[in-house]
Amino acid sequence: MVLLSLCGLIVGCAGAKKKIQKRTNKVIMSAFYDSQFTGFLVVNADNNDTLYNFNAKKYFTPASNTKIFTLFTALELLPERIPALKYIAQKDTLYIEGTGDPTLLHSYFAHNNTLDFLKGYPNIAVHLNNSRQEKYGPGWSWEDYGYYYQPEMGALPMYGNVTTLYNNDGLKTKPILFKDSVMPMNYNRNREMEKNQFYFSAARKDTVEIPFRTSASLTKAMLEGQLKKKINIIAKMPEDKKTVLYSVPVDSVYKRMMYKSDNFIADQLLLLSSSTLSDTLSSATARKHTLENQLLDLKQPPRWVDGSGLSRYNLFTPESMVTVLSKMYGNVPRQRLFSFFPVGGASGTLEDWYAGNPKPYIYAKSGSLGNNYCLSGYLLTKSGKTLIFSFMNNHFRHPSWEVKKQMEQIFEQIRDTY
Repeated sequence: MVLLSLCGLIVGCAGAKKKIQKRTNKVIMSAFYDSQFTGFLVVNADNNDTLYNFNAKKYFTPASNTKIFTLFTALELLPERIPALKYIAQKDTLYIEGTGDPTLLHSYFAHNNTLDFLKGYPNIAVHLNNSRQEKYGPGWSWEDYGYYYQPEMGALPMYGNVTTLYNNDGLKTKPILFKDSVMPMNYNRNREMEKNQFYFSAARKDTVEIPFRTSASLTKAMLEGQLKKKINIIAKMPEDKKTVLYSVPVDSVYKRMMYKSDNFIADQLLLLSSSTLSDTLSSATARKHTLENQLLDLKQPPRWVDGSGLSRYNLFTPESMVTVLSKMYGNVPRQRLFSFFPVGGASGTLEDWYAGNPKPYIYAKSGSLGNNYCLSGYLLTKSGKTLIFSFMNNHFRHPSWEVKKQMEQIFEQIRDTY
């Protein structure tokens, strides 16, 4: 009897797979997909059985699907709380250097204990030369310097490296030191390219975040404004053992990165991860370590150049995405893992797409650049199975909503069939 039941289950799964392959082929082989590049891989999370494979070994521009690799790296390298600073206390002076912590004075993170810690010392000396990271990633669009989604990277960022502007009985700026750097006028850009000169019309009613140009002198001024004391900039740290100060729980940072597709947090998380490997910060250090250790088994090694996916130099395959998602599924408790991902029809960047019937069934990270849309994550079927997928679309000329409709059609038939 048990043997008969097992045979029936195997036959049933095989029949479901054939239906999925036939129906999915009918969509992907349609004229809609003729002029774009598409890759799609779906596997069973429990036994790694492949349900569907189309161009899964080919390389695609992943856009923000890159953040899945960033999340994996951070989960592997970071402790339970964000490393905020490395410091040495000698007599009445505290010597500090940044780790890349993106949360200091960030508008989303209500409290950070770093300032309270610094206020406890009469003299603060800051080392700002511990990073080999360029302010922008390779392949980032130069013309996006003034938009909220492309702040500069750095070892000791504050305010998310953006200034927030809004009108509330007059112009309000955060940080306040930029108040005299804002021209109240309409202009064809938010900020001058090489300096912190901002433009914001007095008639505007919205709130705008504009990246500012970072510098040692600006970091010094912002810290002094917060601590109400003079700060010294030093060329190097003293020769002594460094202690790490920790700030907010890492999960709150991961959720912000994944739900809002926050590019700044993503790139800073790779710098943070490198701080656990070396005193010198470098996104490349974290990426290299992950690829040569935890991901040495990838069959198609990616070209991975940043943490956010802003760069079109990034190249990943659907198979590599599914491999990393599978590793996280095996290593991270399910409830915690799924809490990082936007939920179809319910939250984050998927709030308006892939709604359940009636329960949510998609937990995934989207990735969008001009003419590119990718989605990778977890799909829950009506029969209770968990599937892992990566669906990558590059170089289409259709509106992106049409691409999403095609994908939704495929996802729903897989959900209802398997």
